[in-house]
Amino acid sequence: MDGIKEDVFSKHDVFLNNGCVVPTVSLDSSHRLALIDILDGFKQWRIWFLLAWQDIKLRYRRSTLGPFWITLSMAVTIYTMGLLYGRLFKMDLAQYYPFLATGILVWSLISSLLTEGASIFVDSEQFIKQMKQPYSVFVFKTVTKCFIIFLHHILVLLPIILFFNVKINLYSLFALLSLIIIWLNGISYGVILAILGTRFRDIVQLIISLVQVIFFLTPIIWSPSVLPDRYQYIVNLNPFAQFMELLRNPLLGTLPSNYTIYFITIMTLLGFFVSFMIFSRYRVRIAYWL
Repeated sequence: MDGIKEDVFSKHDVFLNNGCVVPTVSLDSSHRLALIDILDGFKQWRIWFLLAWQDIKLRYRRSTLGPFWITLSMAVTIYTMGLLYGRLFKMDLAQYYPFLATGILVWSLISSLLTEGASIFVDSEQFIKQMKQPYSVFVFKTVTKCFIIFLHHILVLLPIILFFNVKINLYSLFALLSLIIIWLNGISYGVILAILGTRFRDIVQLIISLVQVIFFLTPIIWSPSVLPDRYQYIVNLNPFAQFMELLRNPLLGTLPSNYTIYFITIMTLLGFFVSFMIFSRYRVRIAYWL
């Protein structure tokens, strides 16, 4: 009987518990199909941009301010925390308020990419099962939605920039490049998280718990200068701290350090490689895991 099964089915086929057969493809073919999926998904930018905007509109469809409720909540959080922690840390509010505001804004972007990235395919199950679309479309959609919300939050900075006279110079333009880099990393690491979250549903809750811990280990409400030299590795080896500096520094009118640029370059290249390999190998199984 085993011999008959081997003759009928390819040795590369995968048998599921319910007896269904999931055909796999060769290594070179899987890489090619994954690349086609990514390119086709990117070309359909109108679709994933409209889906991202539609998600935001549906979430706040019966509210007066719409998505700006998130911005209002963010403003209240920043303004109250700045006054409280600025007094506790005995810091000059003119320096601490911009530092805290940019830190919370950047962290809101990073944390949303992490928490929503793990449920990309799970949340899009209905679309995946009913229509044929590149899987990458749903990754682009979720990451873009996080960035649209972040751009709403930027409005919170305007009163702080005007009141505390935060310097805006040519270095501030580097923030545009920083956003592009973070967007690319959001796509690559979003693919990894989405596949893990589809295969192991506990990943979402695990990431939510880890995000809360990472918040306190990342210089968001505290400055790296308060750490003794022997504990600077907490910042230097923390990828979230480096992404924080990549965007926070230009928003404050300074450039990221050379260490941050080298670190982010390695993280970006590593993310591209790992995500592409994982996507190539497990892309055909996503629909069966849903």
